[in-house]
Amino acid sequence: MTPIARGVRPFSRMLRLTAPNRADAIAFVLLAGLAMLVFRGAEGIAEPLSRLQIEPVTLDPLYLPYYALRTTLRMFAALLASLVFTLVVATLAARSRRAGQIIVPALDILQSVPILGFLTFTVTFFMGLFPGRILGVELAAVFAIFTSQAWNMAFSFYQSLRSVPSDLDEVSRSFGLSPVRRFLRLDLPFATPALVWNMMMSMSGGWFFVVASEAITVGNTTVTLPGIGSWLALAITQKDFVAIGWAVGAMAAVILLYDQLVFRPIVAWADKFRFEQTASAERPRSWAYDLVRRTRLLSLLFAPIIGLGRLLLILDPGGGHRRATKERPASRISELAWQALLAAAVIFAAWTIIGFVMRTLNWGDALAVLGLACLTMIRVLVLIALASLIWVPIGVWIGLRPKWAERLQPVAQFLAAFPANVLFPFAVILIVQWKLSPDVWLSPLMILGTQWYILFNVIAGASAIPTDLREAAGMFGVRGWQWWRQVALPGIFPYYVTGALTASGGSWNASIVAEAVSWGDQKLHASGLGAYIADATTAGDYPRVALGVAAMSLFVIAFNRLLWRPLYAFAERRLRLA
Repeated sequence: MTPIARGVRPFSRMLRLTAPNRADAIAFVLLAGLAMLVFRGAEGIAEPLSRLQIEPVTLDPLYLPYYALRTTLRMFAALLASLVFTLVVATLAARSRRAGQIIVPALDILQSVPILGFLTFTVTFFMGLFPGRILGVELAAVFAIFTSQAWNMAFSFYQSLRSVPSDLDEVSRSFGLSPVRRFLRLDLPFATPALVWNMMMSMSGGWFFVVASEAITVGNTTVTLPGIGSWLALAITQKDFVAIGWAVGAMAAVILLYDQLVFRPIVAWADKFRFEQTASAERPRSWAYDLVRRTRLLSLLFAPIIGLGRLLLILDPGGGHRRATKERPASRISELAWQALLAAAVIFAAWTIIGFVMRTLNWGDALAVLGLACLTMIRVLVLIALASLIWVPIGVWIGLRPKWAERLQPVAQFLAAFPANVLFPFAVILIVQWKLSPDVWLSPLMILGTQWYILFNVIAGASAIPTDLREAAGMFGVRGWQWWRQVALPGIFPYYVTGALTASGGSWNASIVAEAVSWGDQKLHASGLGAYIADATTAGDYPRVALGVAAMSLFVIAFNRLLWRPLYAFAERRLRLA
């Protein structure tokens, strides 16, 4: 054997052996880069507030990458907090009937409360924790973004837990799984695919509120944090279309990056948790996920999380095989006492709000607000119906085609993340130029940022339809409307209800900024509850703000109880996979 031949064989063997090492090296570089970005973005958050006045937000494009980094870190911090909140609160609501009677209506109310309402009460709290420091304002901004992300994720996880296939539920009961083991072995894996899509939607939906969350007002003082939201607010104030274009471009770049590095790998990983009995012909792919599977470095990094899960299973007091027991219904006396306690709490809250409002207002004001709420409700109903007719077929088509889902995923995220308030100036110009009615043509602005909840949930529902069910429909020649009636619509219906419920609540919230828009000196108002709350907030009329928010919460709860909750119950009763 020649020396060259003797050298080629060890060299080829070395190439095969070092493939995981190359993956480790690439993963190490990516992780090191991400760590450097996190440390760079976290610089200065412990400094005094005066630093923000010394270095105010500027429209210099050189600062835009740094602003984009700060905004992205806030949004991921809020997303992590939303995930923890979802896993705890939604599980409690789904597994405890009494807890659900409190948590679900509370989520209905919280998703309808304007983000400005949260900021009014939370800014003082967080700034009090870290007086005179930027960290307090940063936490207030993260919490504001959290309020735009958490409710959608919580509703999605709750719906998934309530629609666990009946045969899997019976198996878990027959094995006598403890609550911890059931959650880790059944609930969390089953709900993961839909939760991942709703995490993407929540991340994108958070961009809608970035402008409000990065400009914190305390009394007569406004604290502006560096970020894309504050950049957009300043550009809109100065009517700088070039700066707005720079901000939109930066958003597109950021969304593309975290789609490739975070969400697309998670979607590819979560596909293995789909409930089906035959392998899917097409699976979502991700170069980052393939890289992670080849590396040995990340398995070491995730070892503490895996070890924590195993430790929970070991320490679980019900970890052994225990006999399956049926849940004993609560006694009639305890049930009546619980219902009386809930009624007393609701009456006390209503009495407190009425007492606060009626000190300066009268019943005529309340009736006027109810009339405005009816106008906004009509807009919400019409917009949700139109959005459903458009996005349900598109979402089903995308969800059944993983390759197209990969291509359209970043596009959908960008469209969902596109701040609707950027389009408000154009709406004002067109309405004024063509002398259109604000009551009609301002209405679509309410659905611009919330229609994507329907699309993302329908995509998640369509992708969760078992492959064996789709193949059986094809074998029996189920086509056309019969396929939609017997396969597609039943498969996506629970997910659609979650998306439509969240979209309707978000539309009520968005009405506050959509029914009262401005561009420079030009201001337009549409008659409705949103414009009423916006005007009262601008004037500092807190009794009217409280009246408007209370009316909005009342309508959202009634809307959900009379429409969406019965649909939820129908989906749980008739459309569960078995």
